[in-house]
Amino acid sequence: MTASAPSHRRRVPCAAALLGFAAALAFPTGLALAQSTAVEPCPAQAPSPASPATQTPSASTAPGSISGFVTDPDGDAVNGATVTLTTATLTAAAPPPRTTNTAGEGAFTFTNVPPGPFALTIDTPGYAPCRLSGQLAPGDDLSLPAIPLAASTTTNVQVTASQAEIAQAQVQAEEKQRVLGAFPNFFVSYEPDALPLTPRQKFSITLRNLVDPISFALIAVQAGAEQAGNVYAWGRSPSAYGKRYAAAYGTFLNGNLLGDALLPSLFHQDPRYFYKGTGTTASRIRYALASSVICRGDNRRKQFNYSGVLGSLAASGISNAYYPAVNRSGAALTFENAAVGLAANAASSLLQEFLIRHLTPHLPPPGN
Repeated sequence: MTASAPSHRRRVPCAAALLGFAAALAFPTGLALAQSTAVEPCPAQAPSPASPATQTPSASTAPGSISGFVTDPDGDAVNGATVTLTTATLTAAAPPPRTTNTAGEGAFTFTNVPPGPFALTIDTPGYAPCRLSGQLAPGDDLSLPAIPLAASTTTNVQVTASQAEIAQAQVQAEEKQRVLGAFPNFFVSYEPDALPLTPRQKFSITLRNLVDPISFALIAVQAGAEQAGNVYAWGRSPSAYGKRYAAAYGTFLNGNLLGDALLPSLFHQDPRYFYKGTGTTASRIRYALASSVICRGDNRRKQFNYSGVLGSLAASGISNAYYPAVNRSGAALTFENAAVGLAANAASSLLQEFLIRHLTPHLPPPGN
């Protein structure tokens, strides 16, 4: 079916439209048209054919046609609007709806329409849907008055989260990562394109790790092992255990605050390990080992890990302030301890790359 444009008019004045509407109401075969205004769409008026028990079928079943044209609130033609025709008959099953688009002067035409009740629905982006109904007489070529559409009152609003909000959501997901469902695994990102953290977020995730109950429990186990082995010259009294616990937690505190929060904020570096998960085994091993001295900057570029290296040195040096004098290390031993800490970080990254992911529940599938 094609749409043919009426050749006698482009716009219909308001008075002519009203006369056409009045004429449609005055005759039995006329149109029940729901006119729209500039602010309200055409009200729905569904076809309501009479019951076969009360309606007398017409002696003629000759098909007819329905044509018209669609305008905007100013009376200009609207092309490309979708017009759907639904009909009902008394003698046979209702045919399926038919659809066409307005063209030319906003015109549409349906031919070979069975007589009886019909309904038209007009939809187009930017305008409110318009629905109207009427009765087609046998063999009639029904020309409808102009059908004005009302401007749509629906506004599509797109809400875009800021980068800081997206990063916060990623941090909140990372703070739920726990190996075997218990041990904190907060400083690992399984999002390859994770957004950089703000300084506040770096301190937030660090403090979350420092006050986690499992962190306190692990420090207690470490202090207990040192107590059993009489590590450091404090003896084995209950007070000695408290000193060992305080010293172990102090080192843990200094290392985290300096290496994961303060220095990364100053150097604009990301303290997290970014899981690779792809490539050959050899490339993944090299990536994990290098992570202790190579990190991702807040500009998402690789750079020397000033935060991790200086954080290890500073934490090792500060520990001399609270360990017994006999156990305090000189400058050489401070550098040695820092190197041991970096090696431990590299070993931890190897475990992250090949094992820990499989032991951390509720993670998204790789590549997501």
